Amino acid sequence: TGKSCRLRWVNYLRPDLKHGRMTPQEESLVLELHARWGN
Repeated sequence: TGKSCRLRWVNYLRPDLKHGRMTPQEESLVLELHARWGN
């Protein structure tokens, strides 16, 4: 379906989508934002 194609593109196939582990800077940012705003 169109919806499933869109979801596959958005979540897996987009060329600008980063795969793999987070950098230490990204991990630090996540922790900082979580401490500030929670889940």
